[in-house]
Amino acid sequence: MLPTIKDIEQAAVRLEGFAVKTPVIESPILNALSGGRVLIKAECLQRTGSFKFRGAWNLISQLSPETTPGGVVAYSSGNHAQGVAAAAQIKGFPALIVMPADTPEIKQQNTRSYGGEVITYDRATESREAIAESFVKARGAVMVPPFEHPAIIAGQGTSGLELAAEAAARGVMLNDVLVCCSGGGLTAGVALAMEARSPGTVVHTVEPVGYDDYARSLRSGQIETNPRASGSICDALMSVRPGALTFSINQRLLGEGLTVTDAEAAAAVRFAFEVLKLVLEPGGAVALAAVLTGKISARGRAIGLIASGGNCDPDAYARILRGEI
Repeated sequence: MLPTIKDIEQAAVRLEGFAVKTPVIESPILNALSGGRVLIKAECLQRTGSFKFRGAWNLISQLSPETTPGGVVAYSSGNHAQGVAAAAQIKGFPALIVMPADTPEIKQQNTRSYGGEVITYDRATESREAIAESFVKARGAVMVPPFEHPAIIAGQGTSGLELAAEAAARGVMLNDVLVCCSGGGLTAGVALAMEARSPGTVVHTVEPVGYDDYARSLRSGQIETNPRASGSICDALMSVRPGALTFSINQRLLGEGLTVTDAEAAAAVRFAFEVLKLVLEPGGAVALAAVLTGKISARGRAIGLIASGGNCDPDAYARILRGEI
């Protein structure tokens, strides 16, 4: 069953007191550079450092020990892992997370710090879904997928609900909203929220070049697959293909998909640090990169964007700030 705006509103109630109502930042410097108004929803300041806690808590908070004897299992490149582990810790559930072996060490460490058990795999040769399913069956656990679940989509959509409300409070009519996109759960949730609260706003995916399965799927009208599962600095945005559930929502609601290069994402990370005073990981900065590079024009217009995460490997972050990446 597809989630609705009512599901997002109910998720917002569940998140009250658990998730952070992250600020919407507006920079005079960025506005001057872009020639318009850019409203940045800073989900890098969310609990666990990304928007992923929203969906994880919305699903896990509805589970009970009686129906979840083996706890929860998830697969993730890092941000969903941390969101699931933190939500499970609050509920007192054990959590096992299947993560790529090349996930930045900080994301693995953070997942363990929330009590999560981490199992690594080779994303180029192994199926994370199959590995996770084997643990679900063995443990009698509940799967918490990263995007392909109505409760996950509804939880992520609360960020769009908050962005729309803040824009309205400032008297801003958003022409477009840009969302850093992997499997499409955040995008679908934001698109549903905008459809209900700001129907004139066009929502766009932003992806790394070479991992633009969503942009290509939107153009072709069918689910397309990326040829590779690794190779970008945007490690959070390398899902192989859109989810069937998310695509059924996004195909109806989205505008054109946008792409940025790794170099453009890195430049956006530097801009966020130097100008916005925000720590963003490359995957969390691609929407900002699309504005900075003019992939979408903000001149005389108002653009909202989700700065989706800030869990960057310290060594990689230092290299990006030095201009080595």
